[in-house]
Amino acid sequence: MKKGQIYSGIVEYVDFPDKAVVLTKETDINGIEKKYFVKVKGALPGQEIEYIVKKARQDKCQGRLTRIIKKSPDETEEPACIQYGICGGCSYQTLPYKTQLELKKKQVLKLVNNVVEEGSYIFDGIFPSPCIWEYRNKMEFSFGDEYKGGPLSLGLHKKGSIHDVINASGCKIVNNDYSKILDCVKGFFAERHVPHYNKNTHIGILRHLLVRRAASTGEILVALVTTSALADVIEWSVLEELGIKLQELDLDGKITGFLHIINDGLGDVVKSEGIYTVFGKDWILEEILGLKFKVSVFSFFQTNTKGAEVLYNCARNYILGNAINSIQESGIDCKLADITLNEKSRELDDICNKWNNGFKDKVVFDLYSGTGTIAQIIAPVAKKVIGVEIVEEAVLAARQNAEFNGLSNCEFIAGDVLEVLDIVDEKPGFIILDPPREGINPKALKKIIGFGVDRIVYISCKPASLARDLAVMQEYGYKVERMVCVDMFAHTAHVETVVMLSHKKPDSVINVKVEFGEGEGKVPLDNIAKRAAAYKPKERVTYKMIKEYIEAKYGFKVHTAYIAEVKRELGLPMYDAPNAVEELKQPRKHPTAEKAEAIKDALKHFEVI
Repeated sequence: MKKGQIYSGIVEYVDFPDKAVVLTKETDINGIEKKYFVKVKGALPGQEIEYIVKKARQDKCQGRLTRIIKKSPDETEEPACIQYGICGGCSYQTLPYKTQLELKKKQVLKLVNNVVEEGSYIFDGIFPSPCIWEYRNKMEFSFGDEYKGGPLSLGLHKKGSIHDVINASGCKIVNNDYSKILDCVKGFFAERHVPHYNKNTHIGILRHLLVRRAASTGEILVALVTTSALADVIEWSVLEELGIKLQELDLDGKITGFLHIINDGLGDVVKSEGIYTVFGKDWILEEILGLKFKVSVFSFFQTNTKGAEVLYNCARNYILGNAINSIQESGIDCKLADITLNEKSRELDDICNKWNNGFKDKVVFDLYSGTGTIAQIIAPVAKKVIGVEIVEEAVLAARQNAEFNGLSNCEFIAGDVLEVLDIVDEKPGFIILDPPREGINPKALKKIIGFGVDRIVYISCKPASLARDLAVMQEYGYKVERMVCVDMFAHTAHVETVVMLSHKKPDSVINVKVEFGEGEGKVPLDNIAKRAAAYKPKERVTYKMIKEYIEAKYGFKVHTAYIAEVKRELGLPMYDAPNAVEELKQPRKHPTAEKAEAIKDALKHFEVI
């Protein structure tokens, strides 16, 4: 197998989130058949595909999908979207929805069971999304051209491209109001020949269009993102004219706010260097589980409102302890999969609220709290909830929402979890984790574990980072008790997972009486000091220490990557960064012989080797 060559094969299975594994057979010049398992993104189990080899190693081969030769036997659905296969999203839509759920369930279990003993915990299954089409309440669209030099487009990136943008009008995972808004905005600027922002040349004006639509109220917030150069080509009154056109659209919902956001940054992300209200308000009102939330343009809020109700309902019942057992004891025959928002909901809520294992006396930490949704759902049955979130705007929204819902026992702190945990006076009796896709910073995770709470509920949107964090938590005495999946993203490869962990308690306790001091049967204190000094762990040698030693002794600086390469060459342990990538975009840096020797000298100095 060689890089750049084209091969074909059958997809054996797909690992999360979109890594198809293809079995390819090849006969060498000696007539010996070799088997290769090649990872290719964008294919489905059972498909026969053609791919071009990007990386060819004995233990790791990767390819890029070029075409699908034959459909999978499981592909019995016709694509609902005309952009299927062109757009990079909704790659599962040719599979029946039950098959999608089964595929996601297997992917999560495979990852988790690699670090948690299979059968040692209760798996409560996978919940379907209440809506499998038109379920998203937020979408970020990009301005661009569908091909180089083509007309203005407004939509989503073409599959496999960071430059080409295909029109997203008619997208099936959002309400049809989105299509009407997209067509209106694109047509408005196309008529006025306003150019889109080019990511290569950094020239142009139109960047993104962000649309949020509340599922419960139908309120819509539209935000246009441009460079500051927009003011050079059109007057503010022109934006007001666009606002009028938006308000005149025949929509199921109602546009209650239109914003203009300035972004002159080089990165292709939606961010703000200034927000201006063209008309209306800068938030929409959404409702989940009887609580109301003001959701602003940049607030983190689950993108599937109805699915979020299922997710938070699952999390709430895990948080309240063995709520399922309590419900069954009350005479209602149900499993976790039955605890959904149906006519039993109020009755189940009452039982959960009465049976909360002393939860009324607990201070709860809701870490990575976003706009405080989970915190406020738990607040009525807790002594106090402290939410920590790094996005200041989200924290401000969380405080306003708590006040809006009449909750006085919620406190929200803006800052990095790693730093905030050192300054909070209260100690938690329970911890809820809902980190971003990358999972939890390893240092922050150690601090979280250090509180030693009896139970932790971990909500994850990326099973791979969840499995990594669970492995660490188990090392420090936590045990996975229950796990459930919730499909928030129908027709895509993504899924949410909720895990309940408990802290292992010793099976038995041995009481030993020890007397310190001088005399028969007593332990001298100086002996304890000597043993403590002998077993004192060595200070961890950091890259900074190595760099400072080399600069002081040799007079030159060395790059961190050089130190890492020497450590790798010597077979020293390497620690995975929380944001490590699977495939390097650039080759590793190799130090000169002089710098390599200096690094080895430093490692000897610090007794690493």
